Amino acid sequence: MTSEEIRSNVEKALEEIRPFLQSDGGDISLISIDNDSSVKVKLEGNCVGCSVNQMTLKSGVEMTIKKYAPQIEEVVNVA
Repeated sequence: MTSEEIRSNVEKALEEIRPFLQSDGGDISLISIDNDSSVKVKLEGNCVGCSVNQMTLKSGVEMTIKKYAPQIEEVVNVA
């Protein structure tokens, strides 16, 4: 899979996740994809101070991204 395909798949994953975050007053932005394996995202709005954002990041965001792009090894929130 090319870097462009990986980016496209990660964007699709974020589109799937975004409505759930927005319903809680938050959002998420893709910052970068490093070495086609590490995704950097930025949680926004209510997601920034939310006490469950690390759980959301790992169980929701990372799981969904890996469903679309299995070669992704980690998802990191950039504060």
